[in-house]
Amino acid sequence: MSINIRKEQPGDVQSIHEVTVAAFLEAPHTDHTEQFIVKALRESRALSVSLVAEEEGQIVGHVALSPVAISDDADRWYGLGPISVLPTHQGQGIGSKLMIAAIQELKNVNANGCVLLGAPDYYHRFGFKPAEGLVLPGVPPEYFQALLLQGRSPQGTVTYHAAFSAKG
Repeated sequence: MSINIRKEQPGDVQSIHEVTVAAFLEAPHTDHTEQFIVKALRESRALSVSLVAEEEGQIVGHVALSPVAISDDADRWYGLGPISVLPTHQGQGIGSKLMIAAIQELKNVNANGCVLLGAPDYYHRFGFKPAEGLVLPGVPPEYFQALLLQGRSPQGTVTYHAAFSAKG
């Protein structure tokens, strides 16, 4: 299995949509709007980083990064997600490769940090952890995690782009 991680290209949009739908079809704790979020981020030009995992010309995974607002006015912070891998390709390290590439892209754009909502057991290996004083309202703190890349750790409420409310 040879996986190539690369930036999204215009012809990838439909494949990214299909991968995202498939990845979240049986997932717990979802309202199945992830594909609409990616589309809305792209259409609003808030999809700062969009990477695909490709195997033998087929897109089998995708990760999105978009800017977030923090109430203490911290800048250059991003939200990671959604991240998707086809169910037939899960458990093969593709998600890890996407995560590593996404973090590298954040470093390339001189980001201060990144937040995400997800399973602590999975994301801890990439350096994500709950950050005291950094909150996403309505979410248990152990599932809202941050990765500080440089500077100071912000304190306040995080707001994702309006595209995260997309329903269709």
